[in-house]
Amino acid sequence: MTPSSPVPAAMFHPSPRRILVICTRRIGDVLLTTPLMGSLRRAWPEAEVHALVFRGTEGVLAGNPDIDRVIAVPERSRWQQRLKELAGLWKRYDLAVSAVPSDRARIYGWASARHRLGFAGEAPAEAGGEARNFWLDDALPFDDLHTHTVDMALQLADRLGIPRVGEVVPPRGDGSLPAGVSAPFAVLHPYPKFNYKMWRPEGWVALARALQERGLAVWLSGGPEAAEVDYCRAIAAEAGVGSLAGQLSLAATTDLLRQARLFVGPDTAASHLAAACGIPTLALFGPSNPVKWGPWPAGWQGPGSPWAFVGSGRVGNVQLLQGAGDCVPCRLEGCDRHTASYSRCLTEMTAERVIEAALGMLSD
Repeated sequence: MTPSSPVPAAMFHPSPRRILVICTRRIGDVLLTTPLMGSLRRAWPEAEVHALVFRGTEGVLAGNPDIDRVIAVPERSRWQQRLKELAGLWKRYDLAVSAVPSDRARIYGWASARHRLGFAGEAPAEAGGEARNFWLDDALPFDDLHTHTVDMALQLADRLGIPRVGEVVPPRGDGSLPAGVSAPFAVLHPYPKFNYKMWRPEGWVALARALQERGLAVWLSGGPEAAEVDYCRAIAAEAGVGSLAGQLSLAATTDLLRQARLFVGPDTAASHLAAACGIPTLALFGPSNPVKWGPWPAGWQGPGSPWAFVGSGRVGNVQLLQGAGDCVPCRLEGCDRHTASYSRCLTEMTAERVIEAALGMLSD
């Protein structure tokens, strides 16, 4: 088969017995690949579907009924370790689908399967494009601007000739709430991975107090990094609310979200989790491209992205609140162009605007 020729489902006689989905990126990327995994499961229910991800992201697939096995590899390792990983995968699969446009994902696919499908890059003619195609039997161009991450992954299902399943599947734990948490409550997630996606602490404090005045308990969620735990603890102390930052797994966080009356967060994996749970979700967006990264509303099937490039709006259970400014969204890493800088479109977003949007979602 020549590169870039399609590998339709009809070519698999018998149907593929083992399929590997490769998503070597961050937690949010893995979560937004679950519709592709679900599409593969529905198309070939008797096949084993495995996922290969970076270590530290595998928790977002906990309890996922569409995945039989998760293979977690270190994000950084010596070449000897990489060779060992490739040897362990060598031709164990009938089909490998690389869901991210990276050379590492393509090479894992090349090593692991007889048929390899993935993304060659933004254009086959780009520098190195032919080399990238070498690792794949079928190479789709990757669009980083006009196509939502979920829809981009589902184009791989289209290429295989199988029906789309447009459902983001969050992880699942035992369904219990953390000690001390009882309904009704709201969850706020103040701390994104990068400063340029961050709102300001006093805004979170004002929002938490407004929600408490409406009879809701408020809990802050967050990851285990010391800076994130300390940031959430400071906001919780000033607002008189509880913080669960650093205390919950991704599955336990999702169990918490499923029972929340409201979630508010920035462009981060937690916002995607909340949207997938079907609860009212308010996402604060600044420089990020909402067409590509806006939370995928529960039940949204497309076609295309639920969000416009410019402007706020609501689709289903998700409201996206975009910062103001002619430059928004600039798709850059903060006003100073690095991940430690902040974005004025977010830091200047007023608490009154966020509170009004949050209370409006509660009243629906």
